[in-house]
Amino acid sequence: MDIESIARRIENDEAIIGEDTAKKSAVFLPLIYKENTWSILLEVRAAHLRRQPGDICFPGGRSEKIDGSLRETAIRETCEELGVAKENINVIGRMGTCISTSDLFIYPFVGVIEHPETIRPNPGEVQETFAVPLPWLMKQIPEKHTLTFSVDRQADFPFERIVSGKDYAFRALQITEPFYDYQGKTIWGLTARILEHFVFLMNHRMFD
Repeated sequence: MDIESIARRIENDEAIIGEDTAKKSAVFLPLIYKENTWSILLEVRAAHLRRQPGDICFPGGRSEKIDGSLRETAIRETCEELGVAKENINVIGRMGTCISTSDLFIYPFVGVIEHPETIRPNPGEVQETFAVPLPWLMKQIPEKHTLTFSVDRQADFPFERIVSGKDYAFRALQITEPFYDYQGKTIWGLTARILEHFVFLMNHRMFD
């Protein structure tokens, strides 16, 4: 193998390392036309759920074998959670991949729910829904708050195989989370991160 063949193999590689083995979820950013403007519909997760009860999120979930694609995952989960017919969901595009952790990748799709009056949230998963108008959202600058995580030196990790062992100067992991507040509801975490990127695309592309 010569250097030219190595160059050909790595040329234009846009893969995300670890994506092939990571768990994959898809979410749907539902646009609805309400009160003469476009809004994004959000869910409040049911209070009895084991994971993230009461949090605000987009419809979506883990990719399953029955799904032909991540796009189909987003559509299926939206139908299940919001009780809308598949025919009323019009996907218009996909945003960039959101890396939640090194083993969980989230794929956001954007689209329109036609006939939003037919939405019937599934009480087993959704406590309520609400809509955030795009004109309001586009003017918001989210608050930013940072969480810091440190290495657990009691963990089952082969510290003895690395230089300095448990005294190795590990970097503390810092995550900066955006927060939006809308009419008494707090949107944060991955939902806020994806929402912030959507706003960036809207504001940036307006000047293209």
